[in-house]
Amino acid sequence: MHPAPSVILFSTLSGAGFGLLVFLGLGLPAPTSWVAFTFFAIAYTFAAGGLLAATFHLQNPKNAWKSYREWRSSWLSREAWAAVAALLVMAFYAAPLVLAGTRVAPLGWLGALLSLATVFTTSMIYAQLKTVPRWNQPATPALFLSASLAGGALLSGNVGAATALIALLGAITLFHWWKGDRRFGEAGSTAETATRLRGKVSLWERPHTGENYLTREMVFVIARKHAVKLRIIAFALMVALPLVLLLALPVKHMVAAIAVLSHLVGVGVQRWLFFAEAEHVVGLYYGAHRANIAA
Repeated sequence: MHPAPSVILFSTLSGAGFGLLVFLGLGLPAPTSWVAFTFFAIAYTFAAGGLLAATFHLQNPKNAWKSYREWRSSWLSREAWAAVAALLVMAFYAAPLVLAGTRVAPLGWLGALLSLATVFTTSMIYAQLKTVPRWNQPATPALFLSASLAGGALLSGNVGAATALIALLGAITLFHWWKGDRRFGEAGSTAETATRLRGKVSLWERPHTGENYLTREMVFVIARKHAVKLRIIAFALMVALPLVLLLALPVKHMVAAIAVLSHLVGVGVQRWLFFAEAEHVVGLYYGAHRANIAA
């Protein structure tokens, strides 16, 4: 599928922002006064900024508010409600920390749970799509949650937790890539099932000669050789370099900043691949998957 920059920014930044809110809500750390203000400002900039970036992918951004009406059936709507609830609860939690140096622990726990729920609802927007087999697997929510918590641990300065969570993220990412490469075949979607024709179906010519929404958004193909290179870059920046910095060097401000920047850039590359490698079944009508296999 076409990797839209706005969605990549959204999933990368908001995930890290809500991950930081999880650790702040749990009191890890529990800063006060201007230090607390700084931590929450970073968290809200990432979380709210990422959510705002996502609206630019909508055909009519001014209608984004309508998503709140469909919470019974839409994970996108549930994400919107969870995000608002998390940000509001964490604002009430942050206020006494900043203004009076007082921590209301139950509010923080609730805010942390809602922040985690927001990331989960985001992941389910993709994981529940049977039309995109690569995403339709249990490892997709695990991928989003581990990336969010790893980023949150880094941003909050929890070195031990960050080390363990980044390693966990690396393992889940490798499994998601391995399993994702097999999911389209496991789903059993073929040109024959798509057309409901018997025998061996081959593409004589494309359904139309010009571009349309489906070919722009759903039939994006990345060659396998490029995907492998980008996977190596993503893993090196997202997992390997931060782990080396955290384990081999004294964790000071500069080291921590480089680790955070490397991790976020790596997550961004991983998210680009998350969309670029996703094969929508509609591509069967355009011969896209066979072309991808040949590449």
